Amino acid sequence: QVQLVESGGGLVQAGGSLRLSCAVSGSISSINVMGWYRQAPGKQRELVATMTSTGSTNYADSVKGRFTISRDNAKKMVSMQMNSLKPEDTAVYYCNLRITFNGVNYWGKGTLVTVSS
Repeated sequence: QVQLVESGGGLVQAGGSLRLSCAVSGSISSINVMGWYRQAPGKQRELVATMTSTGSTNYADSVKGRFTISRDNAKKMVSMQMNSLKPEDTAVYYCNLRITFNGVNYWGKGTLVTVSS
């Protein structure tokens, strides 16, 4: 059974930094996309950043230049360094794993990031 467990959320002041990490357990295809989505109160879940198993990245325009995604394929982990945080970054952040060949998605339970002004 595949499980994703996030860590690293918390409360930070505007302009501060946080680092989120996600560990994947269970057997998975090595060809996949890992990334982060977020959902703010009253809003739909949105893509924040993704990274393929070959290193290609995709970022939401709102976080470009501030967030950096990375992954360790051997450890089945994905992380995201978030700098220059803004109050509008406040959301529950979800780790996502998508298996490329069949499109199956796995989700973590989410970690709350709160940015105070």
